[in-house]
Amino acid sequence: MRDAMAAAPVGDDVFGDDPTINALQERVAAMTGKEAALIASSGTQTNLLALLSHCQRGEEYLVGQEYHTYRYEAGGAAVLGGIVPQPFEVETDGTLDLAAVERRIKPDDPHFPITRLLALENTHTGKLIPQAYMERARKLVDKHGLKLHLDGARIANAAVASGSSLAELAAPFDSVSICFSKGLGTPIGSVLVGDRTFIARAHRWRKMLGGGMRQAGIVAAAMDYALDHHIERLAEDHANAKKLAAGLSQLDGLDVEPAQTNMVYVNFSSADNAKKVSEYLRKHDIIVGTSQRMRLVTHLGIPATTIDQIVSSFANALKVL
Repeated sequence: MRDAMAAAPVGDDVFGDDPTINALQERVAAMTGKEAALIASSGTQTNLLALLSHCQRGEEYLVGQEYHTYRYEAGGAAVLGGIVPQPFEVETDGTLDLAAVERRIKPDDPHFPITRLLALENTHTGKLIPQAYMERARKLVDKHGLKLHLDGARIANAAVASGSSLAELAAPFDSVSICFSKGLGTPIGSVLVGDRTFIARAHRWRKMLGGGMRQAGIVAAAMDYALDHHIERLAEDHANAKKLAAGLSQLDGLDVEPAQTNMVYVNFSSADNAKKVSEYLRKHDIIVGTSQRMRLVTHLGIPATTIDQIVSSFANALKVL
């Protein structure tokens, strides 16, 4: 990947003449079945560009309480766009109750913000969202004249897990944000896709947010390499996660949630126990979080040969509690 970055032909993407950027954007648009694409530095930025491009000040988007566009992206839509979030509790399978969503769509009344957008995720906390659910969401937004955005930071994981193409998964959505610095393993980069008019608005917002990059072909080259080499191998991460979940579930003191893609969630009896286990593992070169519901993510830096070692280290850490 670094060789590809070093060898990338570059121009000036602010002026639209970086050939590596342009080729990547055309490729991702084609892969997702959309008219156009726009590169940005991060998934947070592509999600923000989408919200700002779909909604104006005083308008609202419908979103899950635990979805990144609401909880984990610093309130950018509200702070920078004056966009009102209408959050919902997330169901155990990662979806939103669409009946509840429909009840919260605002009537045309000056007392209320104007509902414009429903924002979903796939995957959510490693859970694959059924495509039939996405189709129902599409029918709902069409019924009420809304738009539909997907935070597809890990849509490649969803594609591999479901056996569907990126275009099939993206089809119900007006816009999709795809992050390349997660499972696809690039050091930086995300892409937003949609129709040409939408991407033109997003391009203007990106400039306003300081997101225009000059010789960014070096970033696009890494992303292009990932498309060639790092999508199919996500199946290895999924297999490692399932093996990890199976091993950890045999240990006393842990409640392990089943793994669907590349994430394993481990629940401890107390936050203090989780912190102590994290500290023990870090001393043995295994880096995990400290929360009571601990997220473990398998990726291209975690070979299958290390899974047994990780399980053994967890077992040793639990013994010293």
